[in-house]
Amino acid sequence: MGSGPSGSSMKIVSAVITLLLMVVFLGYMMIWSMTPINTFYLNWFPDVEKKTSSTYLGEQGSTILIYTFPILFISTVASLYLHLVRKYDHDHNTSRFFSRMIFSRRLAITKGPLGIVTRTELTFLAMFVALLVWSLYSYMHDLFAFASVQAAQEKTQVWEVKLETAGLSLGLVGNTCLAFLFFPVARGSSVLQFFGLTSEASIKYHIWLGHITMAIFTAHGLCYVTYWSRTHQISQMLEWSKFRTDKAKVSNVAGEIALLAGLVMWATSFGRIRRKFFELFYYSHHLYVVFVVFYVFHIGFAESCHILPGFYLFLIDRYLRLLQSQKKIRSVAARILPSKTVELNFSKSSGLSYAPTSIAFINVPSISRMQWHPFTITSNSNMDSDKISVVIKCDGSWSHELFQILSSPSPTSRLEVSVEGPYEPPSTNFMRYEKLVLVSGGSGITPFISIIREMNFQSNRRGSRTPRIHLICAFKKYANLAMLELLLPVSGTTLDLSRLHLQIEAYITQETEPKTVDKSSIRTILFKPDPSDVPVSAVLGPNSWLWLGAIISSSFIIFLLLIGLLTRFYIFPIDHNTNNMKYPMPASAAFGMLFVCVAITIAASAAFLWNNRENGKELNQIRTIDMSTPAPSPASLVYETELESFPHQSLRQATTVLLGRRPNLKKILSELKEENIGVYVSGPRTMRQEVAAVCSSFSTDNLHFESISFSW
Repeated sequence: MGSGPSGSSMKIVSAVITLLLMVVFLGYMMIWSMTPINTFYLNWFPDVEKKTSSTYLGEQGSTILIYTFPILFISTVASLYLHLVRKYDHDHNTSRFFSRMIFSRRLAITKGPLGIVTRTELTFLAMFVALLVWSLYSYMHDLFAFASVQAAQEKTQVWEVKLETAGLSLGLVGNTCLAFLFFPVARGSSVLQFFGLTSEASIKYHIWLGHITMAIFTAHGLCYVTYWSRTHQISQMLEWSKFRTDKAKVSNVAGEIALLAGLVMWATSFGRIRRKFFELFYYSHHLYVVFVVFYVFHIGFAESCHILPGFYLFLIDRYLRLLQSQKKIRSVAARILPSKTVELNFSKSSGLSYAPTSIAFINVPSISRMQWHPFTITSNSNMDSDKISVVIKCDGSWSHELFQILSSPSPTSRLEVSVEGPYEPPSTNFMRYEKLVLVSGGSGITPFISIIREMNFQSNRRGSRTPRIHLICAFKKYANLAMLELLLPVSGTTLDLSRLHLQIEAYITQETEPKTVDKSSIRTILFKPDPSDVPVSAVLGPNSWLWLGAIISSSFIIFLLLIGLLTRFYIFPIDHNTNNMKYPMPASAAFGMLFVCVAITIAASAAFLWNNRENGKELNQIRTIDMSTPAPSPASLVYETELESFPHQSLRQATTVLLGRRPNLKKILSELKEENIGVYVSGPRTMRQEVAAVCSSFSTDNLHFESISFSW
């Protein structure tokens, strides 16, 4: 522990903050469960609306208070909590306790369309589906009671009115899904980190929510189109209402445009299409902007405040990523390995630290200015104080083009790169196990490179006890064994690897005899420095969580001020004039969206520029050092390395190569089930499912399973 609060004090503070945020979150979820019932909609909500619909906040005052404020409050306080944990609890004992207490890792499903699902995840999914079913039932039950009266007034059949009512109910339930849809894709979210989650691991929640949301909204649209067709009101499809009336409460055209954009994203997001046509999926998903904008036009800004908090946090995260991506990063070197694998090394600021299995998003403008690809960071911030590394396997058009650039006979002397991140996992307490079993397939070994480097560093610290490590890696070709060289930094290490209890079993599945590796394919390229390049650094500096909390709170205050000024001095006088004029709903929606963007831009830009100024001295020093270093001559740009020349003899001694075989995971794990084991798997989906199935068959509580979402 460093200077500051003691361990016991930190635990008390953590417990108080955790209790506070859990109470607020449970209250927020309770509001969603009560939203469909008449008591809330007809009594409680109107009472709150009367007290909050002032001349400053207008009709959106109540929805902002009830649905938006709680989540932004949670996110702000969670940012403060994470800052305290990072500053005073270096081992993250408090966050680990909360994560283990809330999120059990016992597996419930290992195969199927949902993927690998823990019991906790399945429980929360069942509760969320129950909330949706309850909401749909409540809405339809209450609205169907008036179907006969409405049918008589409109001279239509009762079933047709019920069809329209069902469409309305589905739309309201879809709002519930949409309220949570953007939380998992905010990469730097304090909410996810507080709950022990990462954006990469939470993508499956976004996928689940996306499928449910689009299924509900599609049914919503079909109900209305069928109703209009049956009642000869098909012209309603072209209706764009400027004012909210009894007959026209929404803008139909805007809803149809939003639905079409959503359908395109949905159609390209299914697994087979996404994997086979990734670029189609990637570019079509940018239609989320069209979807959200026209969704707000469809229902109005006041109603859209129900789903605002998730999208608000996503916008903050997206804008900060945009600011960070404008920097051109200093590329130091590239290491070319057989079977089209590349290790890229970048300069980093000394104040940037990250945990094992962190990821970074890489953009190479010479290939595509639009495409950003996630890669697991293989370097270790303790061993590599001035460098950060990622490993890229050629497995797609983007990575193939990058490999062609670097492996050409006359390699480039400078690689222009932009980086977003790094993004850390919430907990990396590998030291708590007696043994770590790391199972990888192909390039799935990349997350384990950072883990092994971290354990190597810890094993050389005085008085430090590290778990025994059993690395089981499977490769298709013998040449892929060169990836084991990445277990140690390219510059070598002064640490004694023999202190690390490391056992490596490398399986070559498609070859039965050792192959001679073309040594000319194994080389390192040194890049020339450029005055415009900067090292990788945190977008908001070393106190990033504290700054994030400040951005969330200050931007929300700015947003409220802008909305208040517009409502008080422009909208309110129009709505309450003597000429029965009303302020147009599309204009109100446009101003609301504009003010959200303006508030976030002001707050985030100010924080970013302030941190840039504070970090400017260090960046200038790094630039000076880089530029004062003699540039490598053409002859020294490329130099060969031997496949078998590992930096330490002990690494070769720890490795057993098994040709023409696949690992018998069930046998290996069953022999270890009596120990306190952490089993981590990273690789193809079939391998992850196989390991998950084996682990789930053991009844012991001493085995912890986790699937790492590797990126390369």
